[in-house]
Amino acid sequence: MKKVAVIMGSASDLPVVEKAAAVLKEYEVPFEMHVYSAHRTPEQAAAFADNAREAGFGVIIAAAGKAAHLAGVMAAHSTLPVIGLPIKASELDGLDALLATVQMPSGVPVATVAINGAANAALLAIQMLAIEEVSLQEKLAAAKKAAAAAALEKDAEVTAKYTV
Repeated sequence: MKKVAVIMGSASDLPVVEKAAAVLKEYEVPFEMHVYSAHRTPEQAAAFADNAREAGFGVIIAAAGKAAHLAGVMAAHSTLPVIGLPIKASELDGLDALLATVQMPSGVPVATVAINGAANAALLAIQMLAIEEVSLQEKLAAAKKAAAAAALEKDAEVTAKYTV
């Protein structure tokens, strides 16, 4: 199975990014986490992306706040799918990171999840890997079925309590 790269622009992003790690562990998807900044360590960030496919990665999650250029740098240096994870890290409540992540130029695609949406970033990465990994397809289908059952259980509770 291919690995997922989880790259964050700063160690201060770790409390959010840990949620992606938890989901990847739950699905037993191999991953690596690194701190590479688009601005402070651009050579290392570019080198990682340049070599990611050969290193066995199938997807890159790039988490960054404020100017949030990390996902674009990863996408510019790799043909792997890149998922941008904007982090709420400033007075602008993450809107700056969201806009920086989602506004990629033509030819440099980055899929973008919600601000601080680390769990969804991991799930999207897993869905991408599941294109070829049957075991992940099965785990995702089971998780969706369990989520539907839990929602219907809550519906029954609310209906029973509030129906007159």
